[in-house]
Amino acid sequence: GSPGRRYLIMHALAFGALAFAPAGTTVMRSSPAMMRASISSMQPTWSTANLGRRDALSSACALAFVSSLGVGLPALADDVDYRAAAADVAKLVRSDPDKGPTLVRLAWHSSGTYDKANRDGGSGPGSIRFKQELAHGANAGLAKAVEWLEPIKKKYKAISYADLFTLAGVVAIKEMNGPTVPWSSGRVDGDSSRVTPDGRLPAADKGSPKATAAGLREVFGRMGFNDKEIVVLSGAHALGRCHPDASGYDGPWTPTPTLLTNSYYSLLLNLKWTPKVWEGPMQYEDPSGKLMMLPSDLVLIEDPEFKKYVEVYAKDSTKFFADFSDAFAKLLELGTSDLMPTAYV
Repeated sequence: GSPGRRYLIMHALAFGALAFAPAGTTVMRSSPAMMRASISSMQPTWSTANLGRRDALSSACALAFVSSLGVGLPALADDVDYRAAAADVAKLVRSDPDKGPTLVRLAWHSSGTYDKANRDGGSGPGSIRFKQELAHGANAGLAKAVEWLEPIKKKYKAISYADLFTLAGVVAIKEMNGPTVPWSSGRVDGDSSRVTPDGRLPAADKGSPKATAAGLREVFGRMGFNDKEIVVLSGAHALGRCHPDASGYDGPWTPTPTLLTNSYYSLLLNLKWTPKVWEGPMQYEDPSGKLMMLPSDLVLIEDPEFKKYVEVYAKDSTKFFADFSDAFAKLLELGTSDLMPTAYV
């Protein structure tokens, strides 16, 4: 089909500066993730599949212009200064570091409803702002995160809730010692008819290790993730804690719940986890009784296909950050189209 509005804008700007592009530079019109790879490597390629001659040429000019000037991704689009909006989110996290994990959870849960078979859900419409979706069991406690971001939404009126929720997630990750996750703008808010059915997010316990592992593969597989991505995204449990008045579970996974590290994996492997004796739902505790793990965490070392990735990330924090960044960026773009890679730092 014809290119989206954002591509047309970018292409038009590139044509205006075509004189600056080096001769013979070729590029590929592609998804935001592939565009990021082309820009960062400065070794673009050109595919003319499904492109008309003018569309292919305009795509080539767009990235050739970016490459020739040596500049990064745009931070301003649709009259929104995304760097400024991100800076305000960063101030929010710095003022209260405990808000960081909740903002990551908001971004995660706004995106993790995607169903590749039905082609619905995902971060695109920003539907998690509606009370119907906030009432889903897995979203308990997230209404406050939506409220925290409301002043930023009012300040930057043109930003969509969908973009703001996902932007807040990547900014919070960066503020909590994590990697700079690639992010793209251009989500358009939908109405409440876009709210998806409850039950699309991962369950902490399905009654047995085998059933819980199968549940993880079913939910993540619906979104298009494999075992490696399941394990690396689970590393976000290094952040935050469970609250009895929200999930019913209680306690942090790590001793540094406002820092993203690979400690989640080393703790899983190296501590002895035993069932907690209490009146709440089934969870595990370490010998000190200060840390916890959910049944869905323990299956990552009980299932051999999951465990091999746990062992990799426990040993290599650099690989964890790299793979987490890729998987989280993919998560945030599920079910979206015509996004533009956008700088926020």
